Amino acid sequence: MRRPRTGELLRGLPQGSAAVLRAVLQVADAHEVRVYLVGGPVRDWLLERRVADLDLVVETREGMDATALGAAVTGPAVRATTHERFGTVTLRSEGATVDIATLRRESYAHDGALPSVEVGTLEEDLLRRDFSVNALALPLSAAARSRHTGVIDAAEGLADLEQKRLRVMHPRSFHDDPTRALRAARLGPRLGFSLTRDTRSALRAALREGAFGRVSGDRLRREMTKLFDDASRGLDPTRALRLLHDWHVLGALEPGLVLDPAAGAPLRRLGRAIATEPWPAPRWRPWVSGLALWLAPLAPALRRRALKRLSVRGERAACIVAFPRARDTRLRALSAARGRGAVDAALVGLDEETLHALYAWASPAARRRIARWAEEDRTRRPPLSGNDLVAIGLAGPAVGRALARVRVAWLDGSVAGREEALVLARELSRRSRKQSRSPGQ
Repeated sequence: MRRPRTGELLRGLPQGSAAVLRAVLQVADAHEVRVYLVGGPVRDWLLERRVADLDLVVETREGMDATALGAAVTGPAVRATTHERFGTVTLRSEGATVDIATLRRESYAHDGALPSVEVGTLEEDLLRRDFSVNALALPLSAAARSRHTGVIDAAEGLADLEQKRLRVMHPRSFHDDPTRALRAARLGPRLGFSLTRDTRSALRAALREGAFGRVSGDRLRREMTKLFDDASRGLDPTRALRLLHDWHVLGALEPGLVLDPAAGAPLRRLGRAIATEPWPAPRWRPWVSGLALWLAPLAPALRRRALKRLSVRGERAACIVAFPRARDTRLRALSAARGRGAVDAALVGLDEETLHALYAWASPAARRRIARWAEEDRTRRPPLSGNDLVAIGLAGPAVGRALARVRVAWLDGSVAGREEALVLARELSRRSRKQSRSPGQ
């Protein structure tokens, strides 16, 4: 592991994150406030992994807490979002996210509840965290560095980093927050770490005592969202879900819920697609595609129960439930398609989540067709519009049918420009008028 040097940290950050951090430290130093980098960013920096988003904690001094510090930094280039319940503020600028929290301690009213938060010490703040490798802090501001000269290790996290192991802070950690098991399933494969024996025992105890049944669906869904988002950071979602399956966590979330082997290869391909982006998809929600693939081999009733447990509703739930039928229908059409126009007809109208899930499930040849269509053909516009077709005499449903025919011909290359498209449209109009005449006219 590297030796802790604040200047080296700043030089290694992306430009946006470094700029926000410098602004925070400038305010902190002016008020002699102690600011520390904590948790995952310290862990990743020590492991020489990329650090982008930052988690900071502030020791309150003369009214300068996380909220006040964030407000002092906010400006045209930095936006702030305050979370009053937890006493935190999130600063965002172009390409950067910095979370700032006042030092705190937590207590839990019952297993699986959201924590009650109050002001605490640095040690209490570190000891409330999920794993020892996240109970690390690095002093950043001048006041913090005057008190601490190196990494603050509250729970022998540095030794666990060296040994590549995940260890919870106390035996009832998973009782307090069962979603820590989902975090362990993400973090372990991403870092190449494994659970310690005591941590596995703590997880089994929480499962045995029904702690997972007390967690809200919204919290579980947010963790599942991160599971698929983490593919952009090198996580194979199949490995995380396999761990949750093997640890019996999935079945604790919903009886019968498993990772079916049939979903393994498609989920791995989806993970690679999340990381590499085979085509531009700015509004894509990877977790919806991921749930569609994961749940596709399961019985429809179990799919619906799982989505209800994860509080997935409305259009997103409908997309996931409908995926197996949409997959089969679209892949059959794609297999029979001859030419780019027919491929377009087989894929047009798909939402981005279903399209990515279809890509992940498809054969190599079908994936090439899907990627080419998504990147090139779906945004191409034929040389005629609906108004052009109305102008030559088409009306009603005939306009839509003619537009589709012109589009197929355009994509296949049999129509090269507007004039040729008009010739085809007039022929379609003539046929439409002929077919609409009744025998008595």
